[in-house]
Amino acid sequence: MNYENENNSNGVSRRAFLTTLIFGIILAAIIGAVVATFAYRINDSKGYKNLNDASLEKVTGSKLTISKIVEANKNSVVEINTSMQSHSLFGTTNSEGAGSGVIVNKDGYIATNHHVIDGATSINVRLHDGSTYPAELIGSDERNDIAVLKIDAKNLKAVTIGKSKELSVGDLAVAIGNPLGKLGGTATQGIISALDRKIQVEGMSLSLLQTDAAINPGNSGGGLFNSKGELIGIVDSKASGIGVEGLGFALPIDKVGKIIDDLIEHGHVTGRPAVGISIFDISDEEIDKAGVDSGGVYIKDVIGSNAKKSGLKSGDKIVGLDGEEITSANTFIMKIQEHKVGDTVKIKVKRNNKDIVASVKLEDSNEINN
Repeated sequence: MNYENENNSNGVSRRAFLTTLIFGIILAAIIGAVVATFAYRINDSKGYKNLNDASLEKVTGSKLTISKIVEANKNSVVEINTSMQSHSLFGTTNSEGAGSGVIVNKDGYIATNHHVIDGATSINVRLHDGSTYPAELIGSDERNDIAVLKIDAKNLKAVTIGKSKELSVGDLAVAIGNPLGKLGGTATQGIISALDRKIQVEGMSLSLLQTDAAINPGNSGGGLFNSKGELIGIVDSKASGIGVEGLGFALPIDKVGKIIDDLIEHGHVTGRPAVGISIFDISDEEIDKAGVDSGGVYIKDVIGSNAKKSGLKSGDKIVGLDGEEITSANTFIMKIQEHKVGDTVKIKVKRNNKDIVASVKLEDSNEINN
């Protein structure tokens, strides 16, 4: 009898020990996961000063239906109407334009495309509730086709900024905008078709999100949203070919979010590297007219102090940058933008049939222009 009691006692102790051990392992795993998630959120934060990037998924607890995505953002997408005047020998001509915009800050800041407001003499914004406000142009970045407007309104419904880098091909995409300039609040759905599509827009190469959600003239500047209802792109219908179906494009928010934030904060983009020269392309067909020996990328003016110190001259043909061949002005500009202010680049030019390499310390483009 005593032997059995002793075994039962030991058995109970072993079971209790194993149960405690397993519980401890599970608890440690849960704590570790929570800490890791918290650390990830801290390290992965964009730190926008003027934009809200708090996760909507954290609030809702799950991904949203399409109707809920539209409901969450319909008051954050606006209609934009512009007027402009052009003068000629035949008099003054008035014209009108239309596009879309996205409220990115509750105090009346609205993001749109540069080409939507380019040349406008007056800009008006119509909210989803029908109220209309005159808009002020805060700043614009033609290179990335992005602009920020401001209306005199408070406590507006601003979008939540997502992360375009977390997208995968096949993910849900919902576009909201003002197609044809007359159909404000229109929502279309599709998928993300490509993540890094290089498209030429008026001579500039843009890296865009591609979607098969219906995009039409007037959608420019509107929002592209993910399955959480977060803004992951600014629609750019100018990159979409007229008459082409199933091909829509948007500026990734990870690329233009900081630019939007900069425009709100400073009215211009800060910290953009520049060589301090103006350049242009000469095609083979233009050789004789331009008075040069061959086509390529040529320096028109040397503006920056560092570029002048390096010995670069007007008329130099740029043939290389940091050991890589340069064949177009756009390629040169894009490669410079991969650097930061203060970096030194080596520019190879051809002058009087001689190769010359100039070392140039990149300057802030705003300081050069000012």
